[in-house]
Amino acid sequence: MRTDPMRPTIRLAIVVGSLASLSACEWFTDFKRQPSYVTWEQIDSAGVRASPQYSVPINGTAVPGFAVSYSNSMQTIDSMSTLVNPTPPDSASLANGRKYFVINCSVCHGMAGKGDGTAVKYGVFPFPLTSGPALSRTDGYIFGMIRNGRGNMPPYNRIEEKDRWDVVNYVRGLQGKLPAAVPTGPLAVPGFNGPAVPGPTTLGPTRPVPHTAAEMQSMNGASQAPAPVTTDTTRRPGADTTRAGARRTPGQGEEE
Repeated sequence: MRTDPMRPTIRLAIVVGSLASLSACEWFTDFKRQPSYVTWEQIDSAGVRASPQYSVPINGTAVPGFAVSYSNSMQTIDSMSTLVNPTPPDSASLANGRKYFVINCSVCHGMAGKGDGTAVKYGVFPFPLTSGPALSRTDGYIFGMIRNGRGNMPPYNRIEEKDRWDVVNYVRGLQGKLPAAVPTGPLAVPGFNGPAVPGPTTLGPTRPVPHTAAEMQSMNGASQAPAPVTTDTTRRPGADTTRAGARRTPGQGEEE
């Protein structure tokens, strides 16, 4: 039997070509590498991808976080000065804003926002919120300062967006720009927990995403009545003939 001397070479070429075509593939990934968000992943790490509809976070501005720079430059802070405060300064907002202000802001700005916080005694430049340039700043500018920081002030982006607007409302109360004065001073002795500290996150994946308009209204605190639930008329109840002992309706010409 005569053997073709080119056959082993052809087989080797086929094997090498197959392996070369698979070199770009990654085997045994267990689907761990995929374009999805993981728990507590910052949206900024998503590159140019925005959040899918109704995905976490379910509240926030109309643009994704990564679309706005976190630079503490003057231009960046000024670019947020036109943001409109979406949170009304009601009692719930002011109470929540006070918690965050006492924990994060009072150490420099003072409990009443007069720029006499404890850190000032140790060389931090005093910056009052109840007088001077702060009175002419817009809500969006204060929001941007908390988010990005500037000069001697570090960024406090750990305060979530919804709570950040509550802090802005509380600062407005300290400035006397609200109908009633806001309470000042510490909420409790150091180490106290419970109602004196902020609650769990409202943006992280700690609760299910709402699926209906009524649930969305409830999550957003809407005052209007939820949409009426319509009855599903597309499904028809039928007899279950799959279970043992089920009674079948006799057909035409059959005896019962």
